[in-house]
Amino acid sequence: MTQPTLRDRKKERTRQALIDAATDLFESRGYDGTTVADIAAAADIGTRTFFSYFATKEELLFPRSDARIRAAVDAIADRGPGDRPADVLLRALHAVGEADDDMVSRLATLRTRLVRTVPAVQGYALRTQLDAQRQIARHLHAAYPDELTPVTAAALVGAFVGAISGAVQVLLDDAGDDASAARHPDDIRDQLRAATEAVLRPWLAAPE
Repeated sequence: MTQPTLRDRKKERTRQALIDAATDLFESRGYDGTTVADIAAAADIGTRTFFSYFATKEELLFPRSDARIRAAVDAIADRGPGDRPADVLLRALHAVGEADDDMVSRLATLRTRLVRTVPAVQGYALRTQLDAQRQIARHLHAAYPDELTPVTAAALVGAFVGAISGAVQVLLDDAGDDASAARHPDDIRDQLRAATEAVLRPWLAAPE
């Protein structure tokens, strides 16, 4: 694996500084009360630099979306001869959980709340989810053309993504408002995997 260069590490630090600054501001001022200029200033960069990392405030709330799609596509490409379609999707979920904390982070809790309360964020989340489902389903069908039609591939990926989304909503629902409801990230990961596996269990059985 290629090691990140100094430039890559600096860019990642700036990107993370923007995410952290936005999270602080969204929590203290509200989403609509925070501008791109506010976020850039809090991260100690120029507004023009912000747009070299994120196109909009909405995009900033979903910083790992592309990485999750890549994880699924990579899991499909690296499948073993005995792997079922659901096996590779669950492996992708495990890989994402091990690689970063985006789905169990403070930002995730904030994002969950904003998806429910801010129409622009809700719309962006829906578009992002649908685009991800289409991409993953296309790769899954190509990998298993004898087992999945385009329709069944889309249904399986829809069940997978829907299970993750639904479980995350419940697991993070009150964590931001009630400290006693907060869960340890490892506990959230374990429950998320268990819930997703339960939904996909029929797809894990060997085909007749």
